[in-house]
Amino acid sequence: EFCSSLAGIMLLEVVLVLGTVIIYFFLTKKKEETLHFSDGWWGKGQKPVTEENTTIWPFKVETTEEELSDLFRRLDQARFTEPLENSCFHYGTNSVYLKKVVSYWKNQFNWKKQVEVLNKYPQFKTKIQGIDIHFVHVKPPRLPEGRSAKPLLMVHGWPGSFYEFYKIIPLLTDPASHGLSDEHVFEVICPSIPGYGFSEAPHKKDFNSVSAASVFYELMLRLGFNEFYTQGGDWGWLICTNLAQIAPNHVKGLHLNLASVTNVGFTHLLSILLGRYLPGLFGFQDEDVRRMFPFLQKGLYRILLESGYAHIQATKPDTVGCGLNDSPVGLAAYILEKFSTWTDLEFRDLEDGGLERKFNLDDLLTNIMIYWVSGCIVSSMRFYKENLQNGIGTQKHERIAVQVPTGIASFPNEVMHTPQAWAQKKYTNIVSFNFMPRGGHFAALEEPELLAEDILQFVGKVEKEQLWRKK
Repeated sequence: EFCSSLAGIMLLEVVLVLGTVIIYFFLTKKKEETLHFSDGWWGKGQKPVTEENTTIWPFKVETTEEELSDLFRRLDQARFTEPLENSCFHYGTNSVYLKKVVSYWKNQFNWKKQVEVLNKYPQFKTKIQGIDIHFVHVKPPRLPEGRSAKPLLMVHGWPGSFYEFYKIIPLLTDPASHGLSDEHVFEVICPSIPGYGFSEAPHKKDFNSVSAASVFYELMLRLGFNEFYTQGGDWGWLICTNLAQIAPNHVKGLHLNLASVTNVGFTHLLSILLGRYLPGLFGFQDEDVRRMFPFLQKGLYRILLESGYAHIQATKPDTVGCGLNDSPVGLAAYILEKFSTWTDLEFRDLEDGGLERKFNLDDLLTNIMIYWVSGCIVSSMRFYKENLQNGIGTQKHERIAVQVPTGIASFPNEVMHTPQAWAQKKYTNIVSFNFMPRGGHFAALEEPELLAEDILQFVGKVEKEQLWRKK
């Protein structure tokens, strides 16, 4: 009898332990599914005890004559270094071409006209978590009978700005006028990331992508949008991904033109070694193989060659930022290099960096001027330190899967290619993954029609099958 009661007690203990493990597993699993909303305070000094003013006020880009004369004085006094013979863009921005850009900037570029372009879409500001957030908000000029506009949050990255979206906005808010299907029409909201453009920079340390996602979530709720779509590339990819992790019941769909996976497992490493020879085993398509291999050359070496800026910005952004904030020519050289190489790596072989093959100088200089007149280059670079200072793979958001319906537009000239087989581990509900026929990193500015079409077909799939409702 003693033995049987002992066996009973032991069995009960085993059941309790197993039960505890199972409950713990489910509880922790449940907790890991969403990311905590970050309710920070990024204003100067102590957080006030009074409630935050939630007013939204109109904003226009304005610059003074003093600012412009100061800029021209600095451009006149620029000091150039002669480039190495035949170095093209392999050493960075080529100063022979840079001189041409500066000459255009001084003699032909019409900033006042570009200010009118910037102000053609309604812009606003509102204070969230202690800092002023700037955003563009464009409603459709007309709506088909019985239709309502779908809110779409579009987030830029570095060294871009809200201006990157100016060519795609009309394609999304008025698709019919641009030869696209008007089955889905959007109301577009493009905020400036805090510390970029006309959004106030955080005054405290640790403002990262989760903080930015929380601020933009508050912005969308403040604008009255309980359900909305999000779209992003570069930092916009991470901010929108975090937003989908924070509010999966509010984000109807997540569209990305860059999808990077930071949590690399054993199968990733194995696919790097063997994927070229056994693509089917790892779910690789022919196009994946073409873009990824040989991996040393198209993966590792490429990252090492092109990520020096990120290492500086993730460690000591303020040091190099001092020079860029003081010199418009230095700022232009630093930013233009990215618009060359990230658009097409082969542009490094050209003396002008191929910059005017896909963009015009007015657009490139407008983006640079947004950084110059707002004086935001240092705060924009700090975002790298805030996101990367603890090391890749250490953040909670990197371990959490994204369950929101996801669409990925994979552009061929993106510096690093992420195959769907890799993305699927992070984004568990990919409803659309398309290899784009051309284009690079700055897709919205470079290939607005291609990107708009991909967004439209993705939203069409989500709406038709009501995918965001299926929990």
